[in-house]
This record gives sequence, C-alpha cells and structure tokens, in this order.
Amino acid sequence: MTSNTEKLLIMDGNIYAEDTIYEKGFIKIENGVITGMGDRSQLTDSEEYKVISLPHGYSVVPGMIDIHIHGVNGADTMDAKREALDTMTGTLPKEGTTSFLATTMTEGSDAIEKALKATADYMSKHQRDGQAEILGIHLEGPFINPDKAGAQPLNRIQKPSVDTFKHWQALSQNHIKLVTLAPELDDDYELIRYLKGNGIVASVGHSGATFDQVGEAIDAGLSHVTHLFNQMSGLHHREPGIVGASFLRQELMVELISDGIHVRPEVIQLAFNQITDERLILITDSMRAKCLKNGQYDLGGQMVTVKDGKALLDEDTLAGSVLKMKDAFTNIQTFTTSDMRSAVKMTAENPAKQLNVFDRKGSLTPLKDADIVILDENNDVYTTICKGKIAYIREDDTHETN
Repeated sequence: MTSNTEKLLIMDGNIYAEDTIYEKGFIKIENGVITGMGDRSQLTDSEEYKVISLPHGYSVVPGMIDIHIHGVNGADTMDAKREALDTMTGTLPKEGTTSFLATTMTEGSDAIEKALKATADYMSKHQRDGQAEILGIHLEGPFINPDKAGAQPLNRIQKPSVDTFKHWQALSQNHIKLVTLAPELDDDYELIRYLKGNGIVASVGHSGATFDQVGEAIDAGLSHVTHLFNQMSGLHHREPGIVGASFLRQELMVELISDGIHVRPEVIQLAFNQITDERLILITDSMRAKCLKNGQYDLGGQMVTVKDGKALLDEDTLAGSVLKMKDAFTNIQTFTTSDMRSAVKMTAENPAKQLNVFDRKGSLTPLKDADIVILDENNDVYTTICKGKIAYIREDDTHETN
C-alpha cells in the first residue's frame, strides 16, 4: 500500500458524521485518515491543507461498500487478471464505491482457483490508496441449489464441502470473507458451522430452503441473505421461505438490489418496512457490462444481453445488474420512506459492520480511513476520496478547490 501524505480539508456542505449531521462543517484528512471534524465555526489551523469548498446543497457521506459485485467497465473478478482488478478498483470510485468484495461465481474449480489466487495476489502486492480497496472475496457459488441457479451455470454447481472450502481459502490467503450457499444441501450445516467458527459470513442464496431450514442454519451460524427475493424460496402464507425468514429473523443481514428491475419498487418499500435500515445492505451484483453500451457480454462463459439497464441470459433470466452504487443510494430514497441517513447506513455502516471492519470503515469519524464521497444536490457523485487520496473528481464542476 502506498503512503499518503497529502493534507485535505473539506469545508461546508452537509456532513453525515457517525453520530450527527454538521449542516455546515469541515473534515480534516492527513496520512489517509480523518484527523478532525466538526462545525465550520470550530475550524482552526486550515493552512497547509488542500481545500475543497462545497456549495450549499452538497453532502459528504462515508464511502460506499459494495459486498456483492462481479465486475464493471469490461472487467470481471473471474478474469483472474491484475488488469481486470485494476479496472475495477479504478472505476468504482466514480459511482461512490470506496471498497468492495471481489465476487466470484459458479464456474469450474480451476477457474475459481485462478480468480482466488489472482485476487489474493492483487491485495498483497498491487492494492494502493486512491483506488477502491478490495476488502476480500465473496464466494458466490458453486455450493448452490440447481433449482435456483439463475445465471449460475448448472453444470458447474458443487455440493457444499468443508474440504473444498479449506483448499480454496488457503489459495485465497484467507481472504474469502463471505460465502453464498444453499443450506438445505449442506449436510448437518457442516460448512456453515465451519464458516461461523472461522469468522466468515455464511449467506443463504440461490437456495430453496424452507423457513425452518433457515432457522436451523441460523442456529449453526448463518447470518446473511444474498440478493433478497432473487433465486430463493419466496413468501407463502403456509411456507414463509427465505423471504419470510429475512423479514422475521433479526440475526440476518439482508442484501437488496435496489434497481427497480430485480425487485419492483413497491416490494422494495415492503422489504424496507419489514427489515428496516438496521439490517438491509444495498448491493449492485453488477457484471462487466456496467458503464458500457448495450450489447452482448460474457458472464461465466455465458452470453448476456444488456439492453436499457437490464442484463438477461434469455427473455426471463436476469444475469446480474448494471446498477451503480450511487444509484442504489438514490433509488432506495425514491422507492421507500428512507432518507439520507438511512441510505448511509445501508451502503456504508451495515456492510462495514457485517465484514467486521467498522473500526476503520463505514462512517465518518476521526481516526477512521478517509473514505469519503461528496454528492451534489442531486445525489450525483462530485468527488470520491479513497484513504485520503482523491480518486475521482467530476470535471464539469466549477466550485472552489485549491
């Protein structure tokens, strides 16, 4: 990781600090961390800082954390190349993402292992400030239910295996942080128990588990739900399924793709009412086509057609998304009764807590990493700062930076 000595001072705008909102505040940044913040009236010693002075209506929020993202701008985690990961870490700050889990998918063991090794190598040798930080790996599949495969290739699905996971975790240099699996196929919930015992998040996804099976899995250590509603047992009045468990079981943190396509807005409002911003985590589940034009793109060896915001394997099967985190942040406020503070919780605080990095990520408070997003009056990204370095600044803006 490169060192960072630039001193930055953000002034004015609405600053969403961890415990309060400074309607006209300041944030001081030095050596990659937040060193001070408060009301503008409390500001002293502003010399020697590069100043970013914000107009009325701008907001300063914690960097967004995307715990479920496959790719962006032509690159995918499964490419298993440094160049692909460079593209991802360099592009994501444009949408307000300052850290993420590089997410794999169901492919052959060789392809998964190459992706795990490439990501681990990148994290240890090539990751640097001023780009989105890879916090670890989300292993989505291959331990899933074939009946709920969605865009995951059926012929590559495997039965949950502790031995296989141990081998893959060793190849990843212990960087697998979250595993999506079908608990109903995990004998005696053995893999879930192992994940829990080793501090790894076990998530139910691509699963036909019953409500009772989810409850048993929670007792074994399950604590997460992968992309709520999509490729899982739904809510029925005699069988509540995974959706019912997501609504009722407080032990579960719950991912949601708030693009209005994977889940229609009214159902997003329903989920928000039931789960609230205490347990929801907004994700993109985006594929390599994000930021690119309509066309055909590869996903796990399958051809995906992207048109007008939808990524489809065929007429009926969604294949990830092209959603940006900044749009998830805005959409959740449009689709529901949530507000900016709620959106901050669901894009930064909750994922940081779930990944056990809230001591350094997920909120604006002194001594935490200076992962910061400045939004304009329309919630569009003006500037993104990753560990104290400006990673992105919108070129068409004219307000003062000196």
